[in-house]
Amino acid sequence: MSADRERREILIATIADLLDGIRHVAVGASSPIPAAGAMLLRARNELCGKPPVRISILGSQAHNFFTNGGIELFDCAAQGRVDAFFLGGGQIDGQGNINLVGTGDYPTSHVRWPGSFGSAYLYHLIPRVILFREEHSPRVFVPKVDFVSARAITPEVPRRGGPYALLTNMALFDFDREAGGFALRSVHPPFTPADIMENTGFAYREPEVVCETKRPDAATLALLRGRIFDELAETYPAFARTMMRAA
Repeated sequence: MSADRERREILIATIADLLDGIRHVAVGASSPIPAAGAMLLRARNELCGKPPVRISILGSQAHNFFTNGGIELFDCAAQGRVDAFFLGGGQIDGQGNINLVGTGDYPTSHVRWPGSFGSAYLYHLIPRVILFREEHSPRVFVPKVDFVSARAITPEVPRRGGPYALLTNMALFDFDREAGGFALRSVHPPFTPADIMENTGFAYREPEVVCETKRPDAATLALLRGRIFDELAETYPAFARTMMRAA
């Protein structure tokens, strides 16, 4: 089996577990792995007779209830009708702040990224924001971001949103709101806690015993490689083809 496919299947199944219990999940553009995780949760709930899950994938015709893109997403979030969302960043620091603008002193940044868009707004409104970034390296996970596109928590102003978890291609972290930082929950095979320490530029809490991230079972893999990747092909055909062919 392709190591890349196995790694991505672990990420998709982990996302589905992180989303368990939500009613409506929104997924931004260019996010095939979060979209697949949301679809996996929806399919699981249907098969188990659990409450239905609504998915809004920006850019999708078949899996999107919005007709006006981000504007409706922002309205729904403000009304408390979006339970989960995904954010990433060119940089993410140990307090959960994200940087989508660039590196260096703004406005003379020497590396520029797409921009903050509505990240600061959505971060504080949606209860279960999952930070997702496949690359796990010290250049991404820094002690302090160069520019704050979205601040994780503001103790003086209570918010219903904020970071819920951080998922990378190497590990899964929980966010401790009281401590204002991350705690390592599990490490994806074949990586070790030492690998995570070496590749993370910020401090985090580590338990005495670090668990290995659970691999998807046979039933989950069958669902992924059948229904889920078929559904995903409508929005992300190249990614779906790659996953289905990478045997």
